[in-house]
Amino acid sequence: MGDADGQDTGTDGARDRDEEGRARSARPRDGLGRPLPYGASGVERQPEGVVRAPDDTVAEAQRLLDAGMPFHAHEVFEDAWKSGPEAERPLWRGLAQLAVGLTHAARGNAKGGARLLRRGAGGVAEWPGGASHPRLYGLDRAGLARWARALAARLDEDATPVDAAAHAPRLTAVSGER
Repeated sequence: MGDADGQDTGTDGARDRDEEGRARSARPRDGLGRPLPYGASGVERQPEGVVRAPDDTVAEAQRLLDAGMPFHAHEVFEDAWKSGPEAERPLWRGLAQLAVGLTHAARGNAKGGARLLRRGAGGVAEWPGGASHPRLYGLDRAGLARWARALAARLDEDATPVDAAAHAPRLTAVSGER
């Protein structure tokens, strides 16, 4: 159920709100983060605002990507982006954009997916701290950028939704691809 602005509302018509009173959808979500009807069985949502060690962030995001849940991996990267050192924030933001790009590609939004994949590839490959930290946290930034650009090019040619798990990148692999 939604209000006139398209915001999610509970079964009583009132907006779902978090503890601070901000509007937050309490609807269950599928593996790609799409809202499901109230009462439907969805996947467990990623808790927001979790501060993890960087290696734990990479491991958790990889687990979610491998499970075909790039939207949830994006939320893990977003937590690192918001809580990490200022100098690393562009890197984590780029990784979040890669995950959202894969999410859009899996949902069938080829144009938006390609755009975010390219934006994330640029952010990851061109991260200013990269010269002094070429494989920070084991991340294969060059391989990830190649993976993202290749998937974006595929989406330009074929807008068919992709299988998120089958197209998920290896964050720390030498090639950045499976």
